[in-house]
Amino acid sequence: MNRPAMYSRPDKPLTVQVRDRNAPARLDMTKAPEILTVDKATECHVTPDPVARRMVAYLGPVGDDLTLEPSAGTGQLVRALLDAGHSPCELCMVERHKSLAHNLRRLGPVINRCFLDYAQEVQGRATFPRILMNPPFSKTRQHISAALSLLGRGGHQEPATLVALVPVTYRNDAAEELEQLPDDTFSTAKVHTKIIRFMGVE
Repeated sequence: MNRPAMYSRPDKPLTVQVRDRNAPARLDMTKAPEILTVDKATECHVTPDPVARRMVAYLGPVGDDLTLEPSAGTGQLVRALLDAGHSPCELCMVERHKSLAHNLRRLGPVINRCFLDYAQEVQGRATFPRILMNPPFSKTRQHISAALSLLGRGGHQEPATLVALVPVTYRNDAAEELEQLPDDTFSTAKVHTKIIRFMGVE
């Protein structure tokens, strides 16, 4: 089966080993990490820890804002949220891949569904003041659009904010480009990426 050109990976393995810290809140660096194997077919490109921490900082101050992670994958962004002090009670994780979703349950409740289907189902009934995401690169536009349909202040003082890691080719006039990431940020995809933010969306 032909793959999009962005996923061509000459001389690179089809799987990548990922550290799973297995910590529900603050990371316990004294525990030996479990090694997970993430198959290319999941389109899960693991966000490096320093990048995940910066993305969390771009969301704004820690509060009681309900936060959505639409493609939770191995939980890198969720762990960064928890490590920054965000409450696990205020997190909503969505992950379509069964094995990844199963692993995420140690961090909190997980909705094991395609995010696009989930967003369509709850539109008009669910609002998230904070959204943090690293969507599948081949469907970035669809996932960002679906996430924006769920973004809203929800009675909070701070503006509704969405922070996403996307290919540099993604364009949206409402998005603020925060930083371009190094070309070698992801070993499993030949994609140049950046971090963007939508703010004040209702």
